Amino acid sequence: MGDGLQLDGSGDVWRLFEFPFKRATHYAPVNLGGRRVIQADADNSVSLYRRMVRIEPSELGRVSFSWMVPGLIPGADLSRQDTEDAPVRLVLGFDGDLGRLPGKDRLLFDLIEGIVGEPPPYATLMYVWDNRAAVGSVIVAARTGRIRKVVVDSGPTQTSVWRFHERDIANDFRMAFGEEPGALTSIALMTDSDNTRTKVRAYYGEVSLLERSGVKP
Repeated sequence: MGDGLQLDGSGDVWRLFEFPFKRATHYAPVNLGGRRVIQADADNSVSLYRRMVRIEPSELGRVSFSWMVPGLIPGADLSRQDTEDAPVRLVLGFDGDLGRLPGKDRLLFDLIEGIVGEPPPYATLMYVWDNRAAVGSVIVAARTGRIRKVVVDSGPTQTSVWRFHERDIANDFRMAFGEEPGALTSIALMTDSDNTRTKVRAYYGEVSLLERSGVKP
């Protein structure tokens, strides 16, 4: 695929997804140490670098990804709405019956759709790097329980080195939400600093969807 970022499976190309009234994070392909990667630069900004897919629940396998963060965001805390920023995230969106949502979430989803022009996913699972939360912990978003973040890196000890991860999507969804996943409908990179009003740079390597056996389809 283009832009030096591979994603195996069906779907459209990677595109920037911006949020109204927000400055957009800049994503660009670069060569780093002989490797083609995506460089993300956030300056009091937030946006997604996203690709739409359609992977049915019975076909969900594993996702592999890598990232490198030169430095964390001072004061960021993914458990608090006012400081909810992260240098790197891998964001997975899932389909589902929006009619099953609690009334509070339905109102929030309607508001979001009116602002951004499309409904949010029924459920959003994020893999994140947090400043202090323990690896393996799950952080529920302050505004809605339909966004949950699995911490795969934590603290500053692994900054400036490449971190490689491979995760079982369905198992992580069950762990985070306590329910079965719907179809995977989108996958995105997200580097944001709009809440802390700071600057941060990060790098993303290849993202691949794998069969349960670990072999690419």
